Amino acid sequence: QVQLVESGGGLVQAGGSLRLSCAASGRTFSSYAVGWFRQAPGKEREFVTAISAISGSTYYADSVKGRFTISRDNAKNTVYLQMNSLKPEDTAVYYCAARSLHASRRSEEYDDWGQGTQVTVSS
Repeated sequence: QVQLVESGGGLVQAGGSLRLSCAASGRTFSSYAVGWFRQAPGKEREFVTAISAISGSTYYADSVKGRFTISRDNAKNTVYLQMNSLKPEDTAVYYCAARSLHASRRSEEYDDWGQGTQVTVSS
């Protein structure tokens, strides 16, 4: 089990950037894949991006490809989500989640979740 804490959310104008952080506890963080998901009001939680543990392979939703970048720093037990060219439709609560080794696009396959951080993009 790993505890996750997101930070870095806020209010930004369309076209702007934010960097979210997902800080994890535990000495075996490097063996966990981490995913970012988001949930907008009245909508289901959706996959944004994920990074695998060993290979560092990354995966993106089509809606964020080319604008968002996921990365990890195992020495700091942290995964980052760099969000550029933000759009109003990116407004949502963003959650990071962890599972063993391999990244997944399916939220139900993640075992541990953070509390979420709000991202609001104004037009």
